[in-house]
Amino acid sequence: MTVRTRSAMAVLAIGALAFTSACAEGNQGAPAAPSGSSGAAAPSAEPFKPPTITVGTADDSKGPAIEPEGVVKGGTVTMMDRDDFSHMDPAQLYVNTETNFSLLINRGLTGYKRVAKGDYKLVGDLATDTGTASDGGKTWTFTLKDGVKWQDGTPITSEDVKWSMERTFAPFVTQGPTYIQQWLTEVDHKKSYQGPYDGKRLENIETPDDKTIVYKFKTPHADANYAFAMGGYGIVPKAKDTKEKYDKEPVSSGPYLIKSHVVDKTIDLERNPNWDAATDPIRGAYPDKWHLEFGQEALQITDRLMADAGADQTAFTFYATVPPERLQQVLGDQALANRLLKSPSPYGNYYYFNLDRMKDIKVRQAINHAWPSKQIQQVMGGPQAAALPTTILNENTTVGYEAYDLFGKTTKPEGDVEKAKQLLAESGTPTPTIVYAYNQTPVQEQVTVVIKNALEKAGIKVVAKPLDRKTYYDSIGKIGNEFDLYWGGWGADWPSGSTVMPVIFGPIADGAPNYSHLKDEALTKEMDEIMAMTDIDAQNKAWMALDKKVQETITPLVVAENRIANTLHGSKVGGVEIDPQSWVVPPNQIFVKQ
Repeated sequence: MTVRTRSAMAVLAIGALAFTSACAEGNQGAPAAPSGSSGAAAPSAEPFKPPTITVGTADDSKGPAIEPEGVVKGGTVTMMDRDDFSHMDPAQLYVNTETNFSLLINRGLTGYKRVAKGDYKLVGDLATDTGTASDGGKTWTFTLKDGVKWQDGTPITSEDVKWSMERTFAPFVTQGPTYIQQWLTEVDHKKSYQGPYDGKRLENIETPDDKTIVYKFKTPHADANYAFAMGGYGIVPKAKDTKEKYDKEPVSSGPYLIKSHVVDKTIDLERNPNWDAATDPIRGAYPDKWHLEFGQEALQITDRLMADAGADQTAFTFYATVPPERLQQVLGDQALANRLLKSPSPYGNYYYFNLDRMKDIKVRQAINHAWPSKQIQQVMGGPQAAALPTTILNENTTVGYEAYDLFGKTTKPEGDVEKAKQLLAESGTPTPTIVYAYNQTPVQEQVTVVIKNALEKAGIKVVAKPLDRKTYYDSIGKIGNEFDLYWGGWGADWPSGSTVMPVIFGPIADGAPNYSHLKDEALTKEMDEIMAMTDIDAQNKAWMALDKKVQETITPLVVAENRIANTLHGSKVGGVEIDPQSWVVPPNQIFVKQ
């Protein structure tokens, strides 16, 4: 099965793609705007509005980036967050926080230029434009800009670009997107090619000269220039490729380079003297230095930003949201209003069943009916902090969305214990024990208690297993994991089911986002048929019908409570906004006010 195929008609009809990452930080992300939630009235995020994204010209692809209003250059900005980054090698990047950080040090062939709030253009980043398609979309040709260099001053060449794609096939690469790899070879791409380190190269990536790179796909891909914009397709220098070690010691092609990195504590960045703003339409790079602090919980970060004292006036956070214990205070304080960012999440949010272990559908459906959605919502801060969706596809990022509620979450958001008991009695394991793995954060500790209590009332014993926050996705991404149920977030690469259903129910491999390990030939065939549709309205309707069918006939997951971001920043930080697709604060516009 091809994970992602698109016709030119479909691209034009939808007209919007995500920027970087489909994964959200472990239990940090993935929620939609509130809809039908019960509870006391409170301020809520504005309804999600997908950004307008158009394809830019060669002129649009020239630097420098468009400056935000009131921009000041210079100074040091501090970014505070909970976790250091598990990966810095572009090939391993898929989590939104990691791809967001990579904008500071990595560049790719294409990327997204902010024109105005909610208005973006796909442009050439290292390339002179967004590429030229030929042979009906099977062949894509890019030309590198003059003057693009690595941090040591050596030119970035087409051989670096080819090498960067080839190394994504290597066995040590277990994370990152796989769309282009599959388009070049086959769905199980690592069986067809294992990378360039043994001297074998991909013949369908051509480099006729130092500036030209040609990709020849097996089938047409009219939207390949969008795929190349993903953070996971950033460029690595062939001469400085250290394989596994590169993940900790990346070489910069972006505006900053790593001066020091104390793992799990700090990263300090300083300017890359060989980055030229005239070649970069995306990154403003206004501060002279970046200081990143890790090990800060959301409560600590919020308290520091509320106090807005000293150096914290020039601080912000990529993704730490106001925790439940401070939310009402922050929402009610007008003095904080101009420093508060609010945004519903564009992600889908799920608790996946490991179908290799959870084989009885009646047990899976019983868990869905017993699920304590309302109680979890309250732990997270109420309706203003989390919504209660009922579908796999996110209503805010799915064109043609249609609601359904198979498990009574709307009528019984607190869970239906009696219905769960009935289903368990009909199952082959009426008193099951499940291993629930969770991301060990303060909020998720509380959520785990709520889940455990609710399921045990229905007769399901829960063994809770905390996972390290930094490597959460690595742990649940192993095919042979020993867990029955675990959380995972996923974001559409454009507002359609085409980059959700075929991905989260796609190939099964270590690091692949099919966390339920769902393998169903009939489902695969139906998804292929839907993706082949040329009528976009019919395609969207088919995705929604399949969404419901999957939950009715397979039940591979529980649709989770989706969060709404409420995020503070320091009073002397400008250019701060939440990206509407990656759901984190991007670094490209950040500046330090004087």
